Amino acid sequence: MSPAIFLFASLIILLLLSVPVGFSLILASVLTILITDIDLPFNLITQVIITANDSFPLMAIPFFIFAGDIMGKGGISQRLFKVANSFVGHYTGGFAIAAIITAMFFAAISGSGPATVAAIGAIMIPEMVKRGYDKAFATAVVAAAGTIGIVIPPSIPMVIYGVSANVSIGDMFLAGIMPGVLMGLGLIVWAVLYAKKHKFEKSEKANVKERLQAINEGKWALFMPVIILGGIYGGVFTPTEAAVVAVIYGFVLSMFVYRELKWKDFFKVAMGSSITTGTIMIIVAAAAVFGRILALEQIPNQIAQTVTAISDNPIVFLIIINVMLILVGAFMETIAAIIILTPIMLPLAMGLGIDPVHFGIIMIVNLSLGFITPPLGLNLFVASGVSNLKIEAIVKKIMPGFIMLIFVLLLITYIPGISLIFL
Repeated sequence: MSPAIFLFASLIILLLLSVPVGFSLILASVLTILITDIDLPFNLITQVIITANDSFPLMAIPFFIFAGDIMGKGGISQRLFKVANSFVGHYTGGFAIAAIITAMFFAAISGSGPATVAAIGAIMIPEMVKRGYDKAFATAVVAAAGTIGIVIPPSIPMVIYGVSANVSIGDMFLAGIMPGVLMGLGLIVWAVLYAKKHKFEKSEKANVKERLQAINEGKWALFMPVIILGGIYGGVFTPTEAAVVAVIYGFVLSMFVYRELKWKDFFKVAMGSSITTGTIMIIVAAAAVFGRILALEQIPNQIAQTVTAISDNPIVFLIIINVMLILVGAFMETIAAIIILTPIMLPLAMGLGIDPVHFGIIMIVNLSLGFITPPLGLNLFVASGVSNLKIEAIVKKIMPGFIMLIFVLLLITYIPGISLIFL
């Protein structure tokens, strides 16, 4: 058996046995080195693991995770929802629209899909049910809106892609703005059509005073994306430094302004963020080892030859890539997929004249759909935990939203200007 076949077979078996992704990647790599005749020194694993995590841009990951967790516990999502609902709550599907808009704002704070679902789900789902929405649809809306969490900047997968592809993380952040907004608009269309069909209850239209009051209560939360993104694009600080600023701002806001985060909660949040960061960094290191074996076995070249043999037309190539990435996202963790697939696919894309930043957005939007696609579907599991519904019930309701996101993905894929408009 060739090392490449043994590597992939080992990985699939380990994943089917429910071994965590990071450990599956490293175990598959170790077994391949030990059992097959691959010419790779065993001590190289340690070097690759250390080198993979020894990157200044990657320092942004723990800080963005920490900032998102702090603000998820600090009452920020509740205030964002109140602002959004005061402007759109009186429309058909207003509560669902407000939930999606809140997810978009929170995405500009957390950089994580599951974190977005966890932060807004506990508030939005009960409120929507109270207003007459069926629970499965309310849960599906929140889970689908969570996909925007890794597209609107700041985004942890964009940091990973920037490091893997050697492109500017700031450019990736800029490129993610319009695709994220477009995804939100697509989900809003779905929510409005569903609400019209089922005649859900509307809120009373808020007057000017009520809107101003909501804005006043949520102004510091609304200001946060401006500080983070404005600071990056204004040249005040780097994306990594922006992550630190986000932690400090979120801590002060949650602890001393809104006063909803207590010291005992802060230490719990810090512990949870540390565990999440550790998990991600293990995946980063393990995927680097896995990728090194793929490179040694010239798998990227073999895949390149296979794809180009099918067609060297950019349109056909992007169709193949989209199908492949949607399937990969359903079975593989996003960060691992980016680290492993970027060195394989990016040279092909650039050879066909596709901008590397645009291609990065295509990858991330594709993989974001994996958050609502079984069997991995992290957003589905988080939303299920919040609403106590079975995954099957949520998947059934989320399918029209998934189709809408596929349509948005095609627009982003074939109209590069959507991603590159600000570059």
